[in-house]
Amino acid sequence: MDISIFPKGNVQVIRLNGDLKIGDPVDTLREALDNLLANGNSRIVIDLAQVRMMDSSGIGAIVRALASAKQRGGSLKLVNPTKMVLQTLKIVGLLNLFEVFADEAQAVESYA
Repeated sequence: MDISIFPKGNVQVIRLNGDLKIGDPVDTLREALDNLLANGNSRIVIDLAQVRMMDSSGIGAIVRALASAKQRGGSLKLVNPTKMVLQTLKIVGLLNLFEVFADEAQAVESYA
């Protein structure tokens, strides 16, 4: 799992590449999200275009980060999830928790 984080205005964009599954991938993402939130960054966009699959631990990490961001007055939004990730979120009944965008720029602009 490769993780790239960069600011777009007052929004932090996280681009993921690889499978978001139990072990190092989820631990790395969780640590990155915790660091962003601890530093006052509660407006987060996660680009899932290069994530082939996400297991329950991956889902747990982004749900937990969404809850933490909302407690801090922000949110966590998803961009361009792959078909498999979208189906996984639908199956477990959590897709409706997230705002999902087809375009990164739209997701960033939605915080304005």
